[in-house]
Amino acid sequence: RAHLPGEGIFQCSITGLGFQVKSAVIITYRFATWTSHLSEADQEMWMPIGPLFHINAQPRVVQTVYLPHFICMAAITETHRCSIAHFKSGKMTLERPTRLTTSAAILEKPSFSLLGVLWRSLSSNIKLLPVHSLVLLFQQLSAAKTTLHLYLIPDDKSLKQAIEKQEMKWNSKVIPKPPPFQPLFFGSRYQVTSRDPVVIMPEDNLPFSYKSSKQQQFFLEIYIRNMAEEVGLLMTEKSSDTVVWRASVRQGRNRSTVTWAWCLLGTAFMKKHKIKLCSRMGQLSTILLQLREANIINSDEEEEVQGQNTKQKRNRALLELVEKKGQEAQEQLYQILQIRDEYLIKDLQKSS
Repeated sequence: RAHLPGEGIFQCSITGLGFQVKSAVIITYRFATWTSHLSEADQEMWMPIGPLFHINAQPRVVQTVYLPHFICMAAITETHRCSIAHFKSGKMTLERPTRLTTSAAILEKPSFSLLGVLWRSLSSNIKLLPVHSLVLLFQQLSAAKTTLHLYLIPDDKSLKQAIEKQEMKWNSKVIPKPPPFQPLFFGSRYQVTSRDPVVIMPEDNLPFSYKSSKQQQFFLEIYIRNMAEEVGLLMTEKSSDTVVWRASVRQGRNRSTVTWAWCLLGTAFMKKHKIKLCSRMGQLSTILLQLREANIINSDEEEEVQGQNTKQKRNRALLELVEKKGQEAQEQLYQILQIRDEYLIKDLQKSS
């Protein structure tokens, strides 16, 4: 339930759902499941690319709704395949988004019930869709020695929430993690390996696909009999042997748990290109939101950055704030930029 105080644009930090309203309003919303509403025939033609939401709001107060999706639109030309599904009385109607951003499908003058973003999924092109994704890592506290569960999912907050609830039932603790370095592709298979003595099951690979939040998601079990000071993990795309993610886990102060060690690949990059990032870095609101979700900054610090009167000053304030917080904070910002502005990162890398 969101109590929005007046005119403005607001975004939920938990779901990614956003609203532009013209006056104060109370909006209620929750996740729904696609499989409960999308018919089998429609599932053959349409693929969900974000959560399905059940939304209630006073009519004509919400001017725009921002529905989150996980497709990397920067690499897509056929955006006409994207539609917003609207379910009423058990029937689905399709609406064209007013516009698309890297993280949301935007619909002006919406009416509410069940809303979500779909992609027309012709079999010939479904595997070519670049997908923003998440790696979720949990430690089972009641399992033998050090036992980890690793999930690879699209960046869909409803799936993330469902997995976290299941792992809590299994007495697991989440370990903070970076996302993959680049967008992934449905239908591809990814393999997790380690040079250290660990047992990873299943051994062959982890399929990357979209499953309903009501279904059990694929995961790998990683068993570490003797936890060394540091254990490295590497994820590669099997067909090309391309590294898409790497990280390490380290022994914490309490030997029953491990803590996350960032791969500090981005710290030197951020320092080297600070001046150019001040002038060229965009999508600041999204970057700040993701840093706040990762508990790197708080709401007061976000407001301080946004309070600067020029884009360059806002970017400089953010870079200096993150720099003061240390290497892990800088690495998190670097990982976010790789997803949100990958072409800027590539251009700066080429220039060096």
